[in-house]
Amino acid sequence: MDETSACEASVLLARHWREGTVLDALPEPLRPASRAEGYAIQAHLGALSAAPIRGWKIAATSTAGQRHIGVDGPLAGRLLAEMVHADGATLPFGANRMRVAEAEFAFRMGRSLPPRDAPYAVAEVLDAVSALHLAIEVPDSRYRDFASVGAAQLIADNACAHQFVLGPEAPALWRGLDLAAHRVIGHVAGRLTREGVGANVLGDPRNALTWLANELSAHGETLRAGQVVTTGTCLVPLEVAPGDEVAADFGPLGRTRLRFSDG
Repeated sequence: MDETSACEASVLLARHWREGTVLDALPEPLRPASRAEGYAIQAHLGALSAAPIRGWKIAATSTAGQRHIGVDGPLAGRLLAEMVHADGATLPFGANRMRVAEAEFAFRMGRSLPPRDAPYAVAEVLDAVSALHLAIEVPDSRYRDFASVGAAQLIADNACAHQFVLGPEAPALWRGLDLAAHRVIGHVAGRLTREGVGANVLGDPRNALTWLANELSAHGETLRAGQVVTTGTCLVPLEVAPGDEVAADFGPLGRTRLRFSDG
């Protein structure tokens, strides 16, 4: 896939996002045949966005997440600055078709990790982290049947990145906790409570962060200081609808919440 085709595919997907419409698949001439081509399409989102990217998301870090979008491993996507909201925000529900919210650990980087030949180790990546935040991701896709199009097209569609609530910074005690065993509770007010643990995120959210650093490195991208990485859902995604209030309780680390508009 050449740069012109990658750009055309990105512009087409961005138009469907703006208009709240869906497509069955990218047209054959613009369809990525590999993860690398999917990332090449995704890379054009920066130029189409109103601001520099705020960070990165990881899709499908849990078995439930993989099953939800029909893949067998994680995918990386960009967190667009205009789609990042503060704790307690009211989000437009709009044309969201996935209709789920996900409770996630999000790491803020204090030092950049540039591409290199040797893989980054967990300890090395954690040493570059400046803070842990509590977060809720609200994914979506522009494919009519997002579970059937495959990893390359999902990556092109920004790995289902949509809206994101960056909650409060966790107290420094997080560094001494076993995040794999840490319990997280998700609530949709008045009708749903669901529990999970950090181990649902590639065995440990810190493993997921390291996977992201190495995935970006392999594709020539730098994980930059100041960027946020949200590592994937700790629990089976919470089904949501217009007007819902959603909260994620991380116990001693704190709590974050959002509300959806009524329409």
